[in-house]
Amino acid sequence: MNLPEKIHRFIHSQQPKTIELLQRLVQEESTRENESSAQAIVIEKCRELKLDLDIWEIERIKLQSHPFFRCDRNEFEGNPNVVATLKGNGGGRSIILNGHIDVVPEGDPKDWRDDPFSGRVSEGKLYGRGSTDMKGGNVALLLAIEAIISTGIKLKGDVIFQSVIEEESGGTGTLAALLRGYKADAAIIPEPTNMKLFPKQQGSMWFRIKVKGKSAHGGTRYEGVNAIEKAMKVISSLRELEIKRNEEINDPLYQSIPIPVPINIGRIECGKWPSSVPDLAIIEGRVGVAPHETLEEVENDVENWLRELKEQDEWFKEFPVELEWFGGRWQPGNLDHNHELMNTIKSAYREILNSEPIVEASPWGTDGGILSKGANIPVVVFGPGTTEVAHDSNEYIELEKVFQSAEIIAVTLLSWCGVDL
Repeated sequence: MNLPEKIHRFIHSQQPKTIELLQRLVQEESTRENESSAQAIVIEKCRELKLDLDIWEIERIKLQSHPFFRCDRNEFEGNPNVVATLKGNGGGRSIILNGHIDVVPEGDPKDWRDDPFSGRVSEGKLYGRGSTDMKGGNVALLLAIEAIISTGIKLKGDVIFQSVIEEESGGTGTLAALLRGYKADAAIIPEPTNMKLFPKQQGSMWFRIKVKGKSAHGGTRYEGVNAIEKAMKVISSLRELEIKRNEEINDPLYQSIPIPVPINIGRIECGKWPSSVPDLAIIEGRVGVAPHETLEEVENDVENWLRELKEQDEWFKEFPVELEWFGGRWQPGNLDHNHELMNTIKSAYREILNSEPIVEASPWGTDGGILSKGANIPVVVFGPGTTEVAHDSNEYIELEKVFQSAEIIAVTLLSWCGVDL
């Protein structure tokens, strides 16, 4: 029996136990600052696999001077990062398998058919916040490693499994692991790509724009300047910038993505009283960064564009908008789609699924940019789950794709790390 066949049989035999592990992880509400209970389950599994464990709490002071660091969380006590290593016998290439344990808030529980953290299994799907983003991917990584160990395969290169915190808020966990010294010859991140291969990842940044107006009584609103109306002009201008930026992108990996690098308006705050003209509007949003761009280039692009508002409206000459870059930011990633890592995972995909993988560019940011920009590590994003249900109510993952992903990743490890026969 060849090695891929051994892996296939083992993964098939472990399906009930794998579903149970994923259920337990989803049932832990590992939202921001509450990651510890889910990490405890990960640690328990890594100890069961006899991996070399490194568990530590992030210290902000060690990260805050790094140019990639952008986090409004001051304390990480009680919510550790976890790295577990399967040591190779030497002479092979190493790889990082990176997954995040934090999940976004569940939103209004009334929008869910079940408890948001139920872990309910029905018709081949497992439901709950974090199932697709990205605990299903994390479990696929652990299952791939377990398949290697349990079938007696000895790899030459190291496999470095990472379960990090703070991905959803800018990647502090992965940055902390990188600065702790964890580097490798390649990395796979099993975000919900719906089994597509993403060699390129969009970056993104959060922005805050303050738009001034002039207050007045609502009955004589003509004596004031409504900040909401001025904010509408700012938003309209940002839409024009979005169109301009996306017209400049000519990458075949984005051909099926309607807006490769969106500018999203996520929050507006304005006004205190219905009968008053508001004098300040605050717009918060996210701007996408193309794989070939830097964050600094996009910052300048947005800043220069907003300066032109004064040519459209005299008000902005006297009261220009105030732009602030705050909160989360994700570095873009840009791997050649013919890179050896891509060819290796493509080959494994064909062997397991007997079909050609779809290769696209990621429409969202990942921790991959931290690894590629911060340490020149080639990164491919590939995993089960779909973006459409991530961050939404009634989030779920198709269990069969968890098993398929695990098998593809395990076979990729054979080729990439090398087998000590």
